[in-house]
Amino acid sequence: MGKNDFLTPKAIANRIKAKGLQKLRWWYYGQKQCRDENGFKCHCMSESYQRQMQVFGQNPTRVVDGYSEEFEQTFLDLMRRSHRFSRIAATVVYNEYINDRHHVHMNSTEWATLTEFIKHLGKTGKCKVEETPKGWFITYIDRDSETLFKERLKNKRVKSDLADF
Repeated sequence: MGKNDFLTPKAIANRIKAKGLQKLRWWYYGQKQCRDENGFKCHCMSESYQRQMQVFGQNPTRVVDGYSEEFEQTFLDLMRRSHRFSRIAATVVYNEYINDRHHVHMNSTEWATLTEFIKHLGKTGKCKVEETPKGWFITYIDRDSETLFKERLKNKRVKSDLADF
């Protein structure tokens, strides 16, 4: 067996470690997640990292806005798929969101906290937001064109039924 064989205990252990989520401590805007300080240091000296930092330095707001938009879109997609018509704790949805290993981290967005982000969703009318003693609760507001069309038809029927009486 060779030193770098696929079935060596070390190779198996490395694959198992790489499979799960890692400490946020060794993560940065470039979507690179390192296992330890040495890996992070080596990555910071790489050419690709240097190029990404130049791009970020030229227009940091564009990069942050891009990540913010992607974070918001994927968060709302999760809400639409999993909790479309239910009132649910924001932390529950966020925990489901971060279970995906390739998610956009919140620290790369314009929002520093989940509370800030949830308030943003409420202000923009994308979710109904409630603060309770048990935490923040959100309800997805379905703005899908098909759903809106069905709702308008339903309202027309109700109005015509009332007019008939």
